[in-house]
Order: sequence, then structure tokens, then C-alpha cells
Amino acid sequence: MSAVAAAEVHEKHTGSVPRILVFSTNNISDPGIDLAGSQHMHYSPGVEVISLPCTSGIKPSWIAHAIDQGFDGVFIASDGDECAYLPDCAKRAARIVSEAQAQLTELGHDPQRVKMAAICSVCAEPFTRQVQQFSATLAALQAAGAK
Repeated sequence: MSAVAAAEVHEKHTGSVPRILVFSTNNISDPGIDLAGSQHMHYSPGVEVISLPCTSGIKPSWIAHAIDQGFDGVFIASDGDECAYLPDCAKRAARIVSEAQAQLTELGHDPQRVKMAAICSVCAEPFTRQVQQFSATLAALQAAGAK
């Protein structure tokens, strides 16, 4: 059984879907996420999106706060190498995720609750696939009783 199928089984049995906060960027990943919606691609209804100008502007403490406030996971739809603001945005974003995972671990949360992937302006399918897989991972963590 695939991870996505396992998440669907978990949803049917528990009646809940993982809540995922997505940090997205105005110029790069937002259009890809919007495209997924306009093409009626299916991904978890537990997804909520916050738009920012640049991935490197995310603070690790925001990720920990989101988990403490009840989100099951945080997905960072990164600019990757396409950032219009900083040439080293991808390196900065990787550092942010690493620091957030360390903070989550210190707080007793599983570091798998944060995930980052580069999502471009036409990446509707990759976004949908990434969020489905992340939702499945989070559902498995919930089923295992992980914090």
C-alpha cells in the first residue's frame, strides 16, 4: 500500500486529516499552488497557505510556533534557485529548515513535521504530489502516536 493510500485509510478511520501550514512565495511558488487549485488537483483539505516574498524570510521559530498551535506539519514551498531577491536563498532556506528541525527536537516534536521542496510557478503537479506525500507521513506519525 502506498503512503498516500495509507493516509486515505487513516483519514477514513479517524475522520481527521493532517493540518499543514504551507509557507509559499508570492512570485515563485504561489502561482504553482494556485494552478493546482484552478486545475482541481486533489490535495489535503487540511492545507493552509501563508505567502511571503522570499523563502529566506521564514523564521525557524514560526515553524515551531505553528506546530505548538496545532498544525501537524509545516511545508516550505521554496523558491529554490529562482529567488529574485537573494542569490543564496536556497542555502539560507536549508539552514532555516535545519534550525527549525533542531528546535522541534528540543521541544519534543518529530523533526519530520517540517519539509521543504522547491516549487516553481508551473509546478502544480509536483506541489500536489509533495503535499500528498507529506500528509501521508504526518498521518503515519499521528497513527504511531509521535508528538
